[in-house]
Amino acid sequence: MAGTLAADGRLSCTDWVEGGWTIDESVELVRRLKNEGVDLIDCSSGGGVHARRCRQPRFHVPFAERFKRETGIASAVVGLITQPAQADEIVRAGKADLVLLAREMLRDPNWPLRAARALDHADAVKPPSQYARAW
Repeated sequence: MAGTLAADGRLSCTDWVEGGWTIDESVELVRRLKNEGVDLIDCSSGGGVHARRCRQPRFHVPFAERFKRETGIASAVVGLITQPAQADEIVRAGKADLVLLAREMLRDPNWPLRAARALDHADAVKPPSQYARAW
């Protein structure tokens, strides 16, 4: 079967250490990955140092913005994004194409419903039929 295969990848955009992997190197890598068929980059960063250095919500957003601007690739972002308004602003402003939630979904599995209510879209969220009575 002929066609193209879309792919995505999570990238540690920097490891936050002097002499280590940098955002500039990541931009070059993303350009190459795009040419190989990757169509989305999930922007993250090194796990050993960033937890101490980056404690502000949205600290990966500048990486996603830079990839979009300099490579034209779609970007997803993670990193202390816990509030519906934060996620909404990131996507609406075009800073990233997706906001991915991991730990926040573990803390609050009803986050999508809470977000829909907070953003006045609760009527757009339909529960699976087996849950409808509890919704």
